[in-house]
Amino acid sequence: MAELQCLSPTHEPRVTEHIEHIIELITKIMENGKGYEMEGDVYFSVDSFPEYLRLSGRKLDNNLAGARVAFDSRKRYTADFALWKSAKEGERFWDSPWGRGRPGWHIECSAMSAHYLGHVFDIHGGGKDLIFPYYENEIAQSRAAYPDSEVKCWMHNGFVNKDDQKMAKSENNFFTIRDILAQYHPMALRFFLMRTHYRSDVNHSDEALAIASDRVYYIYQVLGLLQFKYWPLSEEQKIIDEHHLELLKYMSDDLKTTDVFDGFMNLLKAINSNMNDLKVLKQLKGKALERAKLTEDQLQNQIEQRNDARRNKQFDVSDRIRKDLAALGIAMMDEPTGTLWRPCEPDSDES
Repeated sequence: MAELQCLSPTHEPRVTEHIEHIIELITKIMENGKGYEMEGDVYFSVDSFPEYLRLSGRKLDNNLAGARVAFDSRKRYTADFALWKSAKEGERFWDSPWGRGRPGWHIECSAMSAHYLGHVFDIHGGGKDLIFPYYENEIAQSRAAYPDSEVKCWMHNGFVNKDDQKMAKSENNFFTIRDILAQYHPMALRFFLMRTHYRSDVNHSDEALAIASDRVYYIYQVLGLLQFKYWPLSEEQKIIDEHHLELLKYMSDDLKTTDVFDGFMNLLKAINSNMNDLKVLKQLKGKALERAKLTEDQLQNQIEQRNDARRNKQFDVSDRIRKDLAALGIAMMDEPTGTLWRPCEPDSDES
């Protein structure tokens, strides 16, 4: 989390630390006539909650699919789901008013969110595959116990796929963040993920991560050029204000990070283009070539070799050329219209 520059969570609750709150919530649901007990198991009565399935837009019928466990003939209705399950041989259990047992599959989120956030909070996130039955059941439990319970905004994220299939341990087609950070800069992973809207699936590939890595490298290089002041203050402020408003507009419209990045990259491109006419940059480029013992033609030849490697998806070759040149004080900067180069500090540690 720290390497990715993500904020640490305020709370990291465990279900086992909140059994008391879970039992209290189930008791409240039953007191309100929304649940029933059978032989140590407690079920939620779906037909007592008219709002059920409003989030997903599904239709309630006796053939409702999506339950986590097989049909239990003791239930009053097919779609009723477990709030508490009686203990089985060898399972961990806790004492409750209905005997020894464990929580159902959905009740813990209702109990813990109410404990830490209250009955009304702004944003509930999670995977789109959990909309039904998980979130539908979570809503039903929370509102059955406390009718004022409300989530103001549900945000359901897409999947990171591998070869167009959802990653899963059961399919043995997954990788970890640590695996990626062993090869790429942490900001390259963030760029890769945020270039796709959060509700859409994103397909992992070495090519996509290599492109993201190049983009991040480009960002750092352009920002490094800002030490050379070349715009009048009034013009700078105008451009900053325009892009700030644009960013707020896109982020306020369902977190359209793709559009935010497009606007940001256009701003960097404008900065980079203006730098081409800066006299001091031309002087620095001359000194960089002299220090690297390269002519302009020799450098251009290496740039073409790197571009050929990228076109042929030989990313190990293109990365090696970029790093070799960076060690000499030459930074590659990939734009949609081609590759530029800029002076940089020799021996830069770029991933």
